[in-house]
Formats: sequence, structure tokens, C-alpha cells
Amino acid sequence: LLAVLLLGISTLALASDADDRAKVRKQSQEVLTRLYAAQPAAKSAIARSKGYATFSKWGLTLGAVGGGIGKGLAVQQPTGDETFMRYVEGSAGLGFGIKKYDLVFVFDTDKAYSDFVNKGWQASTNATFAAKDGKKGSAYSGAATISKGVWVYLLTEKGLAAEIGPKGTKYYKDTALN
Repeated sequence: LLAVLLLGISTLALASDADDRAKVRKQSQEVLTRLYAAQPAAKSAIARSKGYATFSKWGLTLGAVGGGIGKGLAVQQPTGDETFMRYVEGSAGLGFGIKKYDLVFVFDTDKAYSDFVNKGWQASTNATFAAKDGKKGSAYSGAATISKGVWVYLLTEKGLAAEIGPKGTKYYKDTALN
């Protein structure tokens, strides 16, 4: 009886993980669809990249604190290998509200992709974002470079955002789904 119970519980856990993976994949596809609608050139930039990662985020600020948690998907190219990711963020400052936005990271190099997936990435109040450097032409129009070989698109309900400034966000592998 105990063995049957344990088998049933493990089967439910596997089904739940499979459902979670399917939801993250669907979310990732929706984020890309919104990006391509707002910035059609992003499709070819991502196709030529070494990989990308998508996150659909909700931010909440109540008084002096804010934060959020969520999931995303990193895809290595050209293999299509997937790594399920998580993020956690926190902020301080006065405010009140809920904000929904999407982030798409694009990696120019294998090292940049590998570092993001295997070491995680952390943005803080010290993170600086620069306008496109002109060398890439229109390929990354609407994106900001955040470190060597890493570009990011920020989408809001109104389209591409003009400024990007994540604060206190940590991205890391989702050990439960990988």
C-alpha cells in the first residue's frame, strides 16, 4: 500500500512538472510574439543569436517595499536546448502599484548565454544600461545592452519601453523543472 501511495505521489509530481514546463513554454512563445509585433527586426536578431531568455513579470509595490517572483525560459541556439529559469526581485522606495512587463534577453556569445544560465545574473541599483552602440545597425533597435554580449528588450502593454532599469533582480536555474 505504501509503495502504491509513493508511486501515485511521484506520478502526480511528474505531471505537475510537465504542466509547469508547458506553461513556461507557452508564456515564452507569447512574449516572443509580442516582441516581434512591437519590433519586427528582433526576430532576425534572435535567430542569429547564440541564445535568448524570456520572462513575463509582474511587479508589485506597496508603500516602501516591492518585489516579485516568477519563471522564464532560456533557449540555446542553434540546438534549441531549454533551461527553465526563475527570478526573484525586490525594491525599495515609495510607491503603490502593479506593473506587468516582459523581458527578452538576447545573447551574442556562447559565453554570455552560458554565464546567464549557469551562474545566474543579478541586476541591482548599480546596473547600468546603455543605448545601442551603432555597430549592430537596426538589428537590436529597441534593445539595450546590459553587459558584453547581452542585449535586453523590455516590453510593456504600450510596446517597447524607452528606458530599462531593473533593480534587485536575481535570475537563476529552476532546479525543480530542469
